[in-house]
Amino acid sequence: MRRIVPRPPRLGRSLLAVGLAVLLPLVGGCAVSGAASDAVDNPSTELWANEVAYPDIEVIENVKYTTADDGTNLYLDVCLPTTADVAPEALKPRASIVMVHGGSWARGDKANVHYRNVCQWLASEGYVTVAVNYRLAPASIFPAAIEDVRDSVRWLRASAQVERFSLDPDRIGAFGGSAGANLVALLGTEGSGDLDTGSRVAAVAELSGPTDLTDRGRLLGGLTASFEQVQLDYLGCTSLAECPQARDASPLYDVDATDPPFFIGHSTAELIPLQQSEAFAKLLRKDGISAELVTVEGPLHSIAMLNDEMRGKIIDFYNTELTNEVPGVVP
Repeated sequence: MRRIVPRPPRLGRSLLAVGLAVLLPLVGGCAVSGAASDAVDNPSTELWANEVAYPDIEVIENVKYTTADDGTNLYLDVCLPTTADVAPEALKPRASIVMVHGGSWARGDKANVHYRNVCQWLASEGYVTVAVNYRLAPASIFPAAIEDVRDSVRWLRASAQVERFSLDPDRIGAFGGSAGANLVALLGTEGSGDLDTGSRVAAVAELSGPTDLTDRGRLLGGLTASFEQVQLDYLGCTSLAECPQARDASPLYDVDATDPPFFIGHSTAELIPLQQSEAFAKLLRKDGISAELVTVEGPLHSIAMLNDEMRGKIIDFYNTELTNEVPGVVP
């Protein structure tokens, strides 16, 4: 993987969606902890106050990317950076991002208006972004969802898509919120070695991701009974104490020194205990992996944290890890 530190100028950042699968009140400001602590302002107390559309961002909807082993056809949407004024020969191999929606592994959709805006926002910053649907619990239990997400990366890396969308197969990132954050974190940690082959990705940004689905994780910060049941439904278990697949579904237990850099966002008083992200970031750093942990005061969950400054931090992360110039256009 190419790792280039200088970051590019931004392509213009509009106010965007703040959203999540279950509506939560917006309260409080944001504080950041990590290698370099700073503050993130959160001026609004209305859930969708910062949401705007991206009419110039083309979306190619319902592209089939795989047929699962149970016969289910799976689809994604492609959000394309604006290149209306750029000659086709000026396009060059571009970095891309696989985006995975939340919804407790049991609901949600790539075309949900709030996740659609996230897809278009990432594309507006120059990244070809694919928003992925995956099989949902309880009809499809673990490992169905992560198998699907892996397939979406392989599809994106295949020569047909590389040529069609002018992609660089060595520079694929991932983004997810809530259950989607768990899936992209697992995508980033499973496997080892080079980050430019198979279903490996070069950079992961995740918000409010459950990283330890085991019985031990239930005690890490105190998981609510309702979300414990959500995990059991996803894992196909009746008890976390007797659920061996819970460990396989937990990114915390898959970390090694070849994993990609991570951006981790988490609120201090939300549904998923902050201690899970703290433990995950600590373990990544112990293995020498860059892990930026951004904490947000209050109960904001998942993409509800995406005010303008938080989005700026995520784009800075992708710009540093995936590219060093305006993505997709020859200077």
